[in-house]
Amino acid sequence: MEKIKELREKTGAGMVSCKKALEEAGGDINKAIEILRKQGIAKAAKRSARETSEGVIKLAVNEAKTEGYIIEINAETDFVAKNEKFQNFGDNVLRIVINKKPKDLECLLGLDLDGSTVGDTLANLSGTIGEKMEIKRFNILSSQGTVAAYSHMGGKIGALVALDKPQESGLAYDIAMQVAAADPKYINIEDVNPEEIKKEKEIYKEQLLKEGKQENMIDKILNGKINKHFEDVCLLRQDFIKEDKKKIEDVLGGVKVERFIRYSL
Repeated sequence: MEKIKELREKTGAGMVSCKKALEEAGGDINKAIEILRKQGIAKAAKRSARETSEGVIKLAVNEAKTEGYIIEINAETDFVAKNEKFQNFGDNVLRIVINKKPKDLECLLGLDLDGSTVGDTLANLSGTIGEKMEIKRFNILSSQGTVAAYSHMGGKIGALVALDKPQESGLAYDIAMQVAAADPKYINIEDVNPEEIKKEKEIYKEQLLKEGKQENMIDKILNGKINKHFEDVCLLRQDFIKEDKKKIEDVLGGVKVERFIRYSL
């Protein structure tokens, strides 16, 4: 029943359909989602639907705009996530990431914070407030060009973007806003895993056959659907959120996106 409930939340499909899909998939949630999508019952599961923990995402960029920092700290409830002590702890951890540049999460938890370690301070705060908390992840993004950060929904979504040319703070900020809002998975088509394209084609073909489309029309329709998929998942192919008559590749001109990082609660 727990798996049926999870599958219903992720796909919006009915209980009977979810039960049958899980039985066919041998209890595998991801396979069950694929089965439902092939039946035309469910849309692709989005990362935002799977990330349900509360907390805060904090970001910063250095003065030279060549390095960005992002951390995610979680709590059980939104009430605690807005707590001043929790927010201050997040600010302190971000400052440590900026100054010490730890190589991984274990290293970060062992660093000093006001005479104690980050890990012990977190444990004490958790005990004081009475809720489980954790530092889930952090990243540092460096570039010889320009780095920008964008925070959305009061720290529920955060994005860092690195462009290959310096002095492009305005453009980099716009692209970070795009990443936060549109949630791309890749920079360009060339970055998409061929297996993903193959799987999407299989799903779309099953849907088209179910709709009664003729075989000689399916390939043509498939190409259109795959191109639409690229517009959803590839940053450069997305419509610019500030001017939807333009694609991101048009907005960039001769500037290249080196990398982006997006966190979402």
